[in-house]
Amino acid sequence: MLCSHLLPSLPHLRSLRLLGSAASRTVAVKQPQILPETLTFEDPSAFRAKSACELLRALGIFRLCSFPMLINNCGKLMSVARTLLGRRGFSLLLRPTVYAQFVAGENESEISHSMEKMSWLGLRPMLAVPIEEDLGESTGEKRYDDNMEAMLECVRLSHSNAWSKDPMMQLKITALLSPELCVKLSTLLAQQPQPYNLDLLVRAMDGEPITFPGLEEKAASHFLCGLQRLNKIAEASVNKVRVLVDAEYTYMNPALSLVTMAMMKKFNKDCPWIWTTYQCYLKESRSLLLEALRLSKSEGFCLGVKLVRGAYMDKERKLAEKEGRVDPIHQCWEDTNDSYNGSLDVMLQVISQEPERYRIIVATHNEDSVRRAAKRMEELGIDKDGGSVCFGQLLGMCDHVSLTLAKEGYSVYKSVPYGSVDDTLPYLVRRAQENRTVLQGIRKERDLLRLELNRRLRLSLRGGS
Repeated sequence: MLCSHLLPSLPHLRSLRLLGSAASRTVAVKQPQILPETLTFEDPSAFRAKSACELLRALGIFRLCSFPMLINNCGKLMSVARTLLGRRGFSLLLRPTVYAQFVAGENESEISHSMEKMSWLGLRPMLAVPIEEDLGESTGEKRYDDNMEAMLECVRLSHSNAWSKDPMMQLKITALLSPELCVKLSTLLAQQPQPYNLDLLVRAMDGEPITFPGLEEKAASHFLCGLQRLNKIAEASVNKVRVLVDAEYTYMNPALSLVTMAMMKKFNKDCPWIWTTYQCYLKESRSLLLEALRLSKSEGFCLGVKLVRGAYMDKERKLAEKEGRVDPIHQCWEDTNDSYNGSLDVMLQVISQEPERYRIIVATHNEDSVRRAAKRMEELGIDKDGGSVCFGQLLGMCDHVSLTLAKEGYSVYKSVPYGSVDDTLPYLVRRAQENRTVLQGIRKERDLLRLELNRRLRLSLRGGS
């Protein structure tokens, strides 16, 4: 049985929710709302919705994640464990631990159960099919078609359940188009004197033959198939689910950006349904965002932005050094923070002027950036729950920030992967290694979890409830 991320009992959760609502109505005139500049994430009561089992599980996993050797070698360690324990034994080990902490479930019943609990706490799910590829991992058209069907099912799951409010989902283009082609397209784009015409890609999505200078016939055929797969997903999601297209590695991002902009031009006529992602640890992120804003005006489409710091730092730096290129990553954490906060200010400014045409999800675990966004929203008159600005964190992490924001009335999403242990294992390994800095720096969350656990122990010893 899947161990839930939130409350163990929905009836108990409903009781708490109703009591909490009644209490908030009672004290609304007595207690002033917390101002953004005083927004704090120090209260362990944010974890009172979790069972003791969930508190202990989170504490244990976060403690293990504090050891760099374990994070750096988690893929190898899991491979050894699977060999020693066998598939069934390995699944029995992972399901109640790492899997239950970071994955919503395997089937629709488990996923819906987890999502309904999340919804009762004011959090919104952003479902993610854990499928992606890198160079050397490419598969045939049949596998990409299967991936498309999995993403269409994700659209259905996101939209068809009662817990869905303004639902979102994540999509990686390399699950539908080979990384090798994306790299080839990125190289060709760099060689072209003029920007590629987005209308050609829009027409290709509808089935017209595609012409791309320098692309051989077989690659062009695969490109056309990939565009049509993306088109089917977009058609299924418009007016139902917002699709957030993830950025990936710098050597393929220009192609991913081009394809995403074409999807935006076709489907974001009146509202942002297709979103793109900007990685602020890249030196070029601000200029890319400004270019996207310019393009959205000139091409007449709405722009949705997922703003992240970035996740591929180690690999990007090693690759740049190997190829003799300039390191594309900011040299220090402070520069990345400045980049993130600067891009955030740019987006909030345009949103305050045209909230229907521009949207952003502030996807970060950084408390300072969250407070900064909340403060600027207040200064610019942007509604907390108006839909134009929302916040996002990973499922199983940073709950003290997510739950506090939700309590204060902000729109908060959790990135929610789902699938079997086998399907999600590569995803979990990659996310652990890419977010090792975050995982190793979650001491505060561990401390808050420990405070909440100690509070319950004291109540138990005193005979409290």
